[in-house]
Amino acid sequence: MREFTAVSLFCGAGGLDLGFENAGFHTVWANDFDADACKTHQNWSKAEVVCGDISKVDIAMIPDSDIILGGFPCQGFSLSGPRKIDDSRNALYKHYVKIVAEKQPLAFVGENVKGLLTMGNGEIIEAIIDEFSACGYDVFYQLLNAKNFGVPQDRERVIICGFRKDLQINKFEITEPDMPIMTMRQALKDLPKAKKEEICDAPYSSRYMSRNRKRGWDQVSYTIPAMAKQVTLYPGSPDMVKLHKDLWRFGNSGETRRLSWREAAAIQTFPKEVEFIGDLVSKYKQIGNAVPVKLATYVAIQLKQILMMEEVKKIWDQESRPKTEKLLNMHVS
Repeated sequence: MREFTAVSLFCGAGGLDLGFENAGFHTVWANDFDADACKTHQNWSKAEVVCGDISKVDIAMIPDSDIILGGFPCQGFSLSGPRKIDDSRNALYKHYVKIVAEKQPLAFVGENVKGLLTMGNGEIIEAIIDEFSACGYDVFYQLLNAKNFGVPQDRERVIICGFRKDLQINKFEITEPDMPIMTMRQALKDLPKAKKEEICDAPYSSRYMSRNRKRGWDQVSYTIPAMAKQVTLYPGSPDMVKLHKDLWRFGNSGETRRLSWREAAAIQTFPKEVEFIGDLVSKYKQIGNAVPVKLATYVAIQLKQILMMEEVKKIWDQESRPKTEKLLNMHVS
């Protein structure tokens, strides 16, 4: 079966890339600004990982590939903090667009937070679609909740998929698998007892205490955040008690603690063997910023089904077979 190559922008620790690897894609080149994340990615992947500002990377040095992946930074779009339409981080997708326009892969995949859909009364998402369309792509986007894809976590994210217009893909919709919800009990059952040094023990802020932060063993987790001190509570902690609007306190019986970074990684469905590089704050950040691996896997499987349709294969087979074989040979070597 055809092996597709991928280039990954804003790759982080590689949750999106791992999911696509699971579906038979091979990341040949990846980039991120975070040095620890790049080292984490390099530890598990065979890709060339280039650490640095994407705006300063020579596009000519980025290899051609069948697809381009990229969860471009989302802090400026997030619903959890102040949103500014002119936030400099919001412009980072323009570098993504520029690279896609230059490289013309068969397809691209982007991921972002739910807030992207309402930012600027919808004008940001429309601008993103228009810019990708202008460089030759039919673009589709959906709001998905990771809990419906085997991830033990409530995590709503926008998935943007684009297909080169000559492939003539008129519709693309990611369908939810017919499977039971995975709980935290199932996700964490095989983990060893968390060590003290694996758990953020920073003081709990007034922001933290403004809402419930604990779900039980037979539920899915709240969204795993990138900020260590905002990480939700271990399901074995006592229930939080509501005092009044926007004010909670911890229960009195038992130990109250946050999820460890290893537990957070398991809830993000990273394989156990992925070792995150950096200090505790950095590990939590890499994990919280990542696309859940299982969600990425389902997206990859369904995207691959489109690329493998006979009428689509006829187009890419003629133009890209020599190029793809060359890239795969480089990847293996």
